[in-house]
Amino acid sequence: MEKKIMLGNEAIARGAWEAGVKVSSAYPGTPSTEISESLVQYDEIYAEWAPNEKVATEVAIGACISGVRSMCCMKHVGVNVAADPLYTMSYGGVNGGMVLVAADDPGLYSSQNEQDTRSVARAAHVPVLQPSDSQEAKDFMKYAFELSEKYDTPVILRTTTRLSHSQGLVTLEDRVVPEDKTYERNPAKFVMMPGNAKARHLYVEQRELAMAEEGANMPINRVEMGDTKIGIITCGIEYQYVKEVLPNASVLKLGLVNPLPKQMIIDFASKVDELYVVEELEPIIEEQVRSWGIPCYGKEIFTVQGEYSANMLRQAILHEELELENAAQVPARPPILCPGCPHRSVYSVLKKLGIHAAGDIGCYTLGAVAPLNVVDTTICMGASISSLHGMEKAKGKDYVKKWVAVIGDSTFTHTGINSLMNMVYNKATGTVMILDNSTTGMTGHQEHAATGKTLKGEPTYAINIYNLCKAIGIEHVVEVNAFDIQELERIVKEETARDEISVIITKSPCVLLKGNVFPNKCVPIPEKCKKCGLCLRPGCPALTKNEDGTISIDETMCNGCGLCKQLCNFGAIETVAK
Repeated sequence: MEKKIMLGNEAIARGAWEAGVKVSSAYPGTPSTEISESLVQYDEIYAEWAPNEKVATEVAIGACISGVRSMCCMKHVGVNVAADPLYTMSYGGVNGGMVLVAADDPGLYSSQNEQDTRSVARAAHVPVLQPSDSQEAKDFMKYAFELSEKYDTPVILRTTTRLSHSQGLVTLEDRVVPEDKTYERNPAKFVMMPGNAKARHLYVEQRELAMAEEGANMPINRVEMGDTKIGIITCGIEYQYVKEVLPNASVLKLGLVNPLPKQMIIDFASKVDELYVVEELEPIIEEQVRSWGIPCYGKEIFTVQGEYSANMLRQAILHEELELENAAQVPARPPILCPGCPHRSVYSVLKKLGIHAAGDIGCYTLGAVAPLNVVDTTICMGASISSLHGMEKAKGKDYVKKWVAVIGDSTFTHTGINSLMNMVYNKATGTVMILDNSTTGMTGHQEHAATGKTLKGEPTYAINIYNLCKAIGIEHVVEVNAFDIQELERIVKEETARDEISVIITKSPCVLLKGNVFPNKCVPIPEKCKKCGLCLRPGCPALTKNEDGTISIDETMCNGCGLCKQLCNFGAIETVAK
């Protein structure tokens, strides 16, 4: 059999292909994005970007009801958006198998919280599988479809940032496509009105008990007996840290983390002197183990925050003091907008005008940090518009004339549209700025409903954001080049002064988009420089201040956007051809 080194996300995609998946829908979100980007190499799978995770889940549900194996992918906060159909699908069950891949982010590498998907799964009564390396990521994906069809349930495959983005050796196998399940009309199963849901709820409870009982015989749960002085219950990537630090300890490695195999855990605990539960984030396993009257060490010596590591386990379990005197001191590298980013131009205008921004999820969240300091709030996808509406209803029209909502084009199609319709419907005032950079920038430049291309790069109809805003009843909609700062300033002043709702669409593509050509660069003219520092205020990383107060521009970083040139009142920066 061929072996290949794969990212965890690549292995998940491979597992889906080998399992005979025919339909996949997803919304990009780190650390899950590469799953769908890897799926496009498999022509047998229809793979798409959906506008949000709720839609992606519903697409997968529809495909599985029709009788084929389907999947949807998202990051952990996307599971919140998908919760509505997921909770109900747990009752309704499946026809063809269905798997939801949820990528959690311990350590907050690219997220607004550290929620644990296992908590959602317990509440929704959905089983969860958690692999510990790339090989298991592929194998567990295939096994998840077997469980889905055997127990008539959607299944969550939970991964984390470390697993998603780590590489491991994977044995490749052939694709095996099961026969499509025959669709038969069954309202009692798939129409979840109260009378039907009551009966299905009883089924769900019975299903969970059966899975928990069978857990001891599942190949994804295993006991590795060693020294019985210490016993470890663990799962996922944490298993790797346990094996590194305590190679001789007895270990119960769980692949099925919801529902838990109770009797298997009780038997294992009875064979060891001290029991530890090693799990990142919430004490999901620990609390259930304690509820069965089994004493164990858990979060009182470990943390509920951030990623675990081998060193952390050495300190917590072995009480080793780590010598870090000679450790390399890595300089701080705070996140920053790219040179030539159109968001920097927008924020420089807002800062000059003293306007606050209700922010959203995307690269433009970086407008919250120095030196721009414009974005005051970031909550979740689409919340910039809704929170601005709430401010206006709480404080009145004059209050929001010093505020705007900022949201990206992908985030607007995700959940911003609903929020904007709410403003129109409820007679709001306020100005919404849609920062259209023609991509889903923060997660690596994926397509979306307004870019004109599908996940597979095929041309498609592009939603016209201007026309959409007009269609829902907004009279004052204006488009402007983000780098035309004089015109942008004029428009912002005009629109924020209105007693009506207005939308400003800044249209300038992300500088990192493939195919972008930058014919010019900016060059300083030191003899004209008055050392005023105006060009430095937006914080472009291509510009640095010299010891004599003049500026230098790194030509390898400069994209020639011209923002610094426009800010200079003395002609001390010029644009030249590269």
